[in-house]
Amino acid sequence: MVSAEFDPFAKTGGLADVLASLPKALARRGLDVRVAIPRYGSVDLTGVSRRPGIARFDLPFNGRQEPVRLDAVEIDGFEVVLIDNEHYVSTRPGIYGYPDDGHRFTFFARAALETARVLDWRPDVIHCHDWHTGLIPNWLRTTDRHAPEFADTASLFTIHNLEYQGHFDSSVLETSGLAPDGLIPHPTRPDLSDVFVFMARGILFADKINTVSPRYAREILTPDFGHDLDPLLRDREPDLHGILNGIDIEAYNPAADPYLASHYAVETLERRAPNKAALQQAVDLPVQPDVPLLGMVTRLAEHKGMDLLLASLPHILDRGAQLVVLGIGEPRYEEALRELALAHPNQVAAAIRFDNPLASQIYAGSDIFLMPSRHEPCGLGQLIAMRYGSVPVVRATGGLADTVEDVNPATDTGVGFVFRRYDAIDFFGAVARALELYRIPDAWTRIIQRGMSRDSSWDTSAAAYERLYAEALTTRRTQPLPDLATAS
Repeated sequence: MVSAEFDPFAKTGGLADVLASLPKALARRGLDVRVAIPRYGSVDLTGVSRRPGIARFDLPFNGRQEPVRLDAVEIDGFEVVLIDNEHYVSTRPGIYGYPDDGHRFTFFARAALETARVLDWRPDVIHCHDWHTGLIPNWLRTTDRHAPEFADTASLFTIHNLEYQGHFDSSVLETSGLAPDGLIPHPTRPDLSDVFVFMARGILFADKINTVSPRYAREILTPDFGHDLDPLLRDREPDLHGILNGIDIEAYNPAADPYLASHYAVETLERRAPNKAALQQAVDLPVQPDVPLLGMVTRLAEHKGMDLLLASLPHILDRGAQLVVLGIGEPRYEEALRELALAHPNQVAAAIRFDNPLASQIYAGSDIFLMPSRHEPCGLGQLIAMRYGSVPVVRATGGLADTVEDVNPATDTGVGFVFRRYDAIDFFGAVARALELYRIPDAWTRIIQRGMSRDSSWDTSAAAYERLYAEALTTRRTQPLPDLATAS
């Protein structure tokens, strides 16, 4: 596997969580899994068992011989190889946001391929994650197609979020060694035909493609969710699959989470109550056990439904609820939440920061967990919330639709409250339904129990990935090379 992120070494979102969990589940199934990541300057290996300097080599890149150093760490039954280079990697404390990111991730992806050669390890499948690795399938089908090391190697390209595609100028053609084939005509935007798009190349050249939920795999075939690549995805539809993300149920375990005031399980729900009081105290809200406490752990961004939250919040507060929000993001939302917390100190708490301990406390202490996303490829928050006994309110999109069955009081079914239109009235309607049932303790407890009993582990998804790897190998042997001139 090749990825720009890996928890706990480098993380901005769910990609890092997947890379920390999926390889472990695959290793339990007997697969030999190795993960390649950059060793950014911020990576901290303190306390980690590692093998430093397992190999060194020079990589010809951008007119220079770039020295590469490889370190390895063993985690949960699989090996993580950290790729280090002073010019592009270790002198950069951040993951993204540099003017030369196109060249940086071209270098990393190329170094990851060379690492397999240097370590004399011939993978059956190279599993590439998101745009940062999109050139690897391209190389495997073009410049490296006759390389003996990769003669039988297939590629799987996973789209974690199609919105982030890696758009760069055409200078990347030269540094990537792909200049002879030229740029790919953009399927819907002529103005982007002179732009080098990493994501498009991963989609076009990978033997198999997948997204992180079945619903999202269908959504990105449409103009509404395809971010201008839907024609290319429709061309690859037979090779496009949706595999739902899981969560690491050992890491996310309310019976053992070190950040909780009280440990509990589905069989001991009475022990959950102290966590609500501890959360209220931690964020300076009045300790009121009977008041419904709503929680959010999110990026403060428009597509996460912040506009819906802000429009609905006066009506939610009128119902007597409390709200705690943890996250950072767009300044306008950060400021709005701070102002609301000042205006409603007994009902609203805004923690504008990263804070893993507080995140655990919100999952364990909130009664209702809000995810009113405009789009959500999979979402992990709703899975963690259910695991911890917080009932989700979600919009029916992407993985939220795949994982949260709407509560039906008549049949006593469902694990959360679902609304369909991206609309503040519909969102508030779902919250109001949740608040009404919250007042019926027996019914509410059964919803919590159904959510906590849901299997959100990686076991089923890991088996699906193993099957997809086998299909990718078959495709690798039979699928013709794509025609760049007609790609559309």
